[in-house]
Amino acid sequence: MQSNYQPLQSSVHGLNILCVCLEGILERLDAGEVVVGDGGYVMQLERRGYVKAGHWTPEAAVEHPEAVRQLHREFLRAGADVIQTFTFYCSEDKLELSGNVTDISGAQINDAACDMAREVADEGGALVAGGVSQTPLYANKGSESDVKAIFKKQLDDFLKKDIDFFMVEYFEYVEEAVWGVEVMKTGGKPVGATLCISPDGDRSGVPPGECAVRLVKAGADIVGINCHLDPLTCVRTVKLMKEGLEKAGLKAHLMVQPLGFHTPECNIGGYVSLPEFPFALETRIITRWDVHKYAREAYNAGIRYIGGCCGFEPYHIRAISEELAEERGFLPPASTKHSLWAATLETHTKPWVKARAGRQYWENLLPASGRPKCPSMATPAD
Repeated sequence: MQSNYQPLQSSVHGLNILCVCLEGILERLDAGEVVVGDGGYVMQLERRGYVKAGHWTPEAAVEHPEAVRQLHREFLRAGADVIQTFTFYCSEDKLELSGNVTDISGAQINDAACDMAREVADEGGALVAGGVSQTPLYANKGSESDVKAIFKKQLDDFLKKDIDFFMVEYFEYVEEAVWGVEVMKTGGKPVGATLCISPDGDRSGVPPGECAVRLVKAGADIVGINCHLDPLTCVRTVKLMKEGLEKAGLKAHLMVQPLGFHTPECNIGGYVSLPEFPFALETRIITRWDVHKYAREAYNAGIRYIGGCCGFEPYHIRAISEELAEERGFLPPASTKHSLWAATLETHTKPWVKARAGRQYWENLLPASGRPKCPSMATPAD
């Protein structure tokens, strides 16, 4: 794969800006490189006025391509090595159930989303991942053959485009994820698979370690966790998946793309069952400094594909890139407008702000919410 994106000639804190990715996802992971994923799309685009909450379908890829393209570019500039197609919940049964669109097909969305992701990825030498997610049909007790037919239809759309690898993401049941992996594996490209489960396991009670074993046996090259719970909880769950693989004598690369909100309640249902979901989650947003800690924890756990999901903004992805800059050997373009650990505050005119220039202050800060009558935790509905 060739890139038309030229590395910048400047540097920040002695590190070069930008690195051009010319190898596939497995080649990079096999070499022990850190792969930074992109962030969340549906929540960010809902807040910007392009996605309708509830079913969270991705018709904006056709209706408002400029909005999706801009978010792709912001993640790329923040250091993402992978741009995922905006095809979350793009199965025909989900689109029909949502009622959000009546004149746009899943094939049209997949087509536009793949072209956009490729366009932006090529601007920075990134890879493109074509993603499928859980289906209403499975939740309604659909048969294996019928659910697989939905995945096959999406796979056929992806194979018409320039996709580097496939992502089976956001599955609450490992059984359905296995079906997705089995279908996507027939496409002849690497497959990553992530579940949105807690350390207690999937919705059927299958432990994380066993989930990982089933996914790898189905053909997944990369396994891990995405969404539903906060970063450190997701890292903990991936560690359990790693233990399960080791006990079974299986190998796979590990990935994590967690929620960008604090969820200390750590329930099986995840943030969807919190009373603040989906329109009052702002006070739970993780800080960039939280992301530094998460990225280091993930790296130390042996996870090399590290990104974000719902709630992860471009500045969060930049924080991953900056925390792991020494390991990667470079900083992203967005770091030209950001100083590591707030060093730029050294020039501030107010002494109390100037005193905040440094890692020790931000690593030890306990941020206040500014809401004295609000509880620190809630009671999940599920």
